[in-house]
Amino acid sequence: MCSGDLGSGDVLDDVAALVAERNRIDATLARRVRAVELSQAPERDGLTSMASWLRGHCRLSAAEAARLVRNGRALAHLPALAEAHDAGLVSAEQVAAAARAVTPARLAAAAEQGVELAVIDAVVTGVAVEQPHGDLVQVVQRYCDDLDPDGPEPDPTEGRSLTLARHADGSLSIRGELDAVGGERLQAALEAHVQADRPAGDERTRAQRQGDALVQLCDNVLAAGGLPTLRGHRPQVAVVVKLEDLADPATGRGAAEMGSGAVISAARARWLACDGAVSRVVFGPDGAPLDLGHAHRLADRHLRRAAELRDGGCVFAGCGAPTHWCDVHHLVHWIDGGETSLENSALLCERHHTKVHHGFRVERRPDGRWHTWRPDGTEITPPAALVAA
Repeated sequence: MCSGDLGSGDVLDDVAALVAERNRIDATLARRVRAVELSQAPERDGLTSMASWLRGHCRLSAAEAARLVRNGRALAHLPALAEAHDAGLVSAEQVAAAARAVTPARLAAAAEQGVELAVIDAVVTGVAVEQPHGDLVQVVQRYCDDLDPDGPEPDPTEGRSLTLARHADGSLSIRGELDAVGGERLQAALEAHVQADRPAGDERTRAQRQGDALVQLCDNVLAAGGLPTLRGHRPQVAVVVKLEDLADPATGRGAAEMGSGAVISAARARWLACDGAVSRVVFGPDGAPLDLGHAHRLADRHLRRAAELRDGGCVFAGCGAPTHWCDVHHLVHWIDGGETSLENSALLCERHHTKVHHGFRVERRPDGRWHTWRPDGTEITPPAALVAA
């Protein structure tokens, strides 16, 4: 394609048309999500909310699932904006910005002050259609400020958030917000470690030193043993590595797996084992632990550890709850003659543990995969539109 073609009106018109089409699709999706939420349809698949269903069955991120749900709710209160969204004139991002104006608390405040929501709807829609995105954000912020110009003393916890995004290589991206007091506490704790760890010739950047300080802070707290217990056990960093890799001095990239599912090298696993406890676990051909190095019948903590190693989290379809949220469930109930064994166990979060005691059922097939059935006998499977052909 020549350079003249790149700047042709036809190509740019195509891009604009695709953006408009995406806006219309996003509008339809948000409305449908809201309708499904009102019908409580996710309960049929054993999930508590539309956001959790979108995460588990449509593989959306937590942030995107939450935004989609909020947009659906906002469109119900802002009909003019909804119409512009339907027409492709307004994006999902713009709707998300406007949604801040119609939270339950702000709707209540507007009603108390006699604010005409239709007027706000018209103003917001006009700005969204005709002006840059930044202008819309400012207009919404001014409206929110005018609703409560003085405001009560803010609850510091409302301004705190922390998101951990795990990448394919097991590394984490950290994003968060802290209020002034919480931020001061974190800075003071980190700075103590930053200043205590400044060896001669240190060429780390300030950001690298603070990252190391955060990890050291976590190490100290874990080692002190004062953290709340998780399902009756102290929080711990778990690593699974083959005995031959642990003994072999080679680097062994991708040879060990952490409790979160992250894969690390055998060399790093050996480094962690230097000041950690090493337990022997023998796995069978189906990947299930057979022997946890215990001379007697499996005690509760040993059985739980085996289930954690095998299942990695809640096994209920569409649920991603981590191991420390889960109970060990008897597939055949103990009172009905079920054994307290790994073969008769499944890791389930509290909600889904309750569900399987009220009609739902989980089963582990010979290939090691878990399947979930509803009380009516139908299986919960991924939506057909999202299954590879």
